Amino acid sequence: MTNIHDIAKMAGVSATTVSRVLNHHPHVNEETVKAVQRAIDETGYTKNIHAVHLKKGRTNLIGIVVPFMDQIYFSQLVDGIARAVSKTDCHLLIIQTQYIEEKELEALELLKTKQIDCLIFCSRSVQVDVIQSYSQSGKMVVLEDIQVEGISCTYMNHYDSFYAGLAFLYANGHKRISICLNRENSTSSLQRKKAFADFLNAHQLPFLDEDVVTDCLYLEDGINLANQLIQSAARPTAFLVTNDQVAAGLYTTLVRAGWNVPKDLAIIGFDNQSISKALDMTTVQIPFNKIGEQLIKQALESEATRHEIKLELIKRGTV
Repeated sequence: MTNIHDIAKMAGVSATTVSRVLNHHPHVNEETVKAVQRAIDETGYTKNIHAVHLKKGRTNLIGIVVPFMDQIYFSQLVDGIARAVSKTDCHLLIIQTQYIEEKELEALELLKTKQIDCLIFCSRSVQVDVIQSYSQSGKMVVLEDIQVEGISCTYMNHYDSFYAGLAFLYANGHKRISICLNRENSTSSLQRKKAFADFLNAHQLPFLDEDVVTDCLYLEDGINLANQLIQSAARPTAFLVTNDQVAAGLYTTLVRAGWNVPKDLAIIGFDNQSISKALDMTTVQIPFNKIGEQLIKQALESEATRHEIKLELIKRGTV
């Protein structure tokens, strides 16, 4: 395999001069550049990028941990991050984990072994103390509200946004409200459940276990939820749903069954995806581009920081 010393010998220059040509050093005369380039063309030589990274102490690679890419929330989130990173000299390595802890640990090992410069957790299944144990391995940013020394976080205030959605439903006359979540014990779901419990307590409304539905992520989950509601004798008058895909499945199935939304059931989604706009569905807007910019900003900073992203209730025709 041709190396830099072979190129230097063929071009009749020093290895240092070859290095200067390869790195586009301004103070190399044109004839020398041409001689080095001829030697490179003849041998098909390419730079050992791993050696370059080792010398520089950085790879310009930022790892992104996401559980799924077929779920619109995560694909929009990755798109927001990609738009932000395109303005830098860095590149992305997307690590899809499906919430499998071993895969998340593999991502952490990439950071520890310096194969990436930073690791962004968009969602996780490993415990916080596991992530904390890697805090000295390199820069980490987590998309959730955690307070761990040395680890940056950007977070959405799920408590306030869910409480605001519940208050809007209550102001529109709804006293029996249900909520729909994905993973029951994720940080965001725990915040949303607390908002629900606190809201009911503040308005002296009963807490019913059946009014908290979990394991909903895809449109098909919304369809299943709608079919269960159709068969139910005692049901809520409003639903605050984990994301717009689930809300859309709930909405369209009920309408096909002859229900009037919002008269028979008011619905609030989450994310403000295109489907919510098409269905004129009330939802909570997540600014994906702004989140992406903030995550990349923190990834490139030397100090650990915390940043809150404000969410907005978008009022449309399903309440």
